[in-house]
Amino acid sequence: MVRSVTLFLTVAIILMASLAGAQDNSASASSDRKVATRVTPAYPELAKKMHIHGVVRVEAIVRPNGSVKSTRVLGGNPVLVDAAADAVGKWKFVASQGETTEIVQLVFNAE
Repeated sequence: MVRSVTLFLTVAIILMASLAGAQDNSASASSDRKVATRVTPAYPELAKKMHIHGVVRVEAIVRPNGSVKSTRVLGGNPVLVDAAADAVGKWKFVASQGETTEIVQLVFNAE
């Protein structure tokens, strides 16, 4: 029983490490719209104390002038999602012809 739990945890850690390695250190957007100003999310104290890390996916509706109209969390650890959504809400994108929807992934690494 202990051996199977250890094996599961090892596989989960390797999978999360490879997921984090596939991302850049801060974030990535899903479309061609460039980020003009990127705000780094504050790492929650509870997450630090509990050594919580992971990826949070946020959908951002971006106005034509580049400001973020709204955000919606698509997935991630509940301890990290508020910090991610708050940070993405402060981002500025390059202006474009119309409103766009951007999917952003933020990677939180234990410090």
